[in-house]
Amino acid sequence: MKVCVIDDDDIYQFLLKKELKHTQLIDKVHVFTDGKQAIDYFEENKEIPSALPDVIFLDINMPIMNGWQFLEQFKGIQPKMDKEITIYLVSSSFDDRDINRSKEYTEVTDYIIKPVKRANLLNVLREIE
Repeated sequence: MKVCVIDDDDIYQFLLKKELKHTQLIDKVHVFTDGKQAIDYFEENKEIPSALPDVIFLDINMPIMNGWQFLEQFKGIQPKMDKEITIYLVSSSFDDRDINRSKEYTEVTDYIIKPVKRANLLNVLREIE
């Protein structure tokens, strides 16, 4: 399974990559520090299913392009992709407005509150397998 982490927090990236590797379900982890980098990558690789992730863990609050802006751009690219990609919003925000807003996007499978625990990761990844 291939995973994409889109988050600007270096420490969180490191910890999530470590937790993902411990699950032993992951072949590759792509990390982007903002939504724009990820959108550019998806645009370039939209016709190469093997280059695309199976799941995206997307932060909401990032510089350059935040998670909401990413989702708006992704909606335009997704129909051109020949691969189903599962998206989880991952945020430290407990704000009901963010949680409810995430439900407006059919592309978003669920909203996960940071920090993501290994047991939660395993459950999420097993659902996708």
